[in-house]
Amino acid sequence: MSAEPVLRAVNLHKTYRGGLLSKAGAVRAVSGVSLELHAGETLGIVGESGCGKSTLARMLVGLEKPDSGEVTFRGRPFPARDVRRSVQMVFQDPLTSLNPRMTVQDLVSEPLQVHRLANGAPARRARVGELLDLVGLDPDRMNRFPHEFSGGQRQRIGIARALATEPDVIVCDEPVSALDMSVQAQVVNLLAELQRTLGVALVFIAHDLAVVRHVSHRVGVMYLGRVAEIGPATKVYGTPAHPYTSALLSAAPVPRPSLRGRKRIMLGGDPPSPVAPPPGCRFHTRCWKATAECSTQEPALEPVDDHFAACHHATRPA
Repeated sequence: MSAEPVLRAVNLHKTYRGGLLSKAGAVRAVSGVSLELHAGETLGIVGESGCGKSTLARMLVGLEKPDSGEVTFRGRPFPARDVRRSVQMVFQDPLTSLNPRMTVQDLVSEPLQVHRLANGAPARRARVGELLDLVGLDPDRMNRFPHEFSGGQRQRIGIARALATEPDVIVCDEPVSALDMSVQAQVVNLLAELQRTLGVALVFIAHDLAVVRHVSHRVGVMYLGRVAEIGPATKVYGTPAHPYTSALLSAAPVPRPSLRGRKRIMLGGDPPSPVAPPPGCRFHTRCWKATAECSTQEPALEPVDDHFAACHHATRPA
């Protein structure tokens, strides 16, 4: 793993403001998130629905502009046009992310035309065939439309489209959540194999803790727009330092019967609204370790053993 990050986000903030006729206030989707992604690495991002994972993903690829903070690719501001092709995205729902009026050949060749990566129709068609073969699809089916494929096959088309520009980074926003369980493992294994063969770095966003652990070198846990904990997957899953991480892991299904008697951490109260997040630590309203300090002072992301946690009381479990 290289010392210099290929993608870096520094203090990202994003707020969605309500319209003139909306009764809802401003939603603070992402608040001060910083992270680094290294070449050939998979960084997993987990958290409950509404924690800001997808907004973060869209900012990392330039689909959303942060209110403040910056994203850089190899030290250069992103998304500058000359580096945009280096960071691509695989979306959650392959059916809605693919234009139903375009054939697979048109969908996969479009990035080649935009970035002028293949000259002439024959060269583009040949490259599309190579990409489809790479993701496990029959190139002879490139003249068909998205609705003629299964969900897993459509996601493979989305992956082929993302690979067309030969990116250094692919951001995967819930890439398997819309798929059947029987297909999820196939897509996850495909992404892992592509990383091994092509050396591409991945940001893998999901709510399935088991899947994220399987594919990730490092894992970041988000809660209400902020990073609660981040570090090597073995450390975050094995010795979580943040109470929220511990609660998430205790709620995950356990395949081994010998571990099913472990204590389940039941969180009290309701999740706070991102429209009006609580002062201090955003988790203190549900945390069993909370003290007066937690309700007034927002904790910084500090080193705890071999990873980082934003908790005033973070300690390594015995």
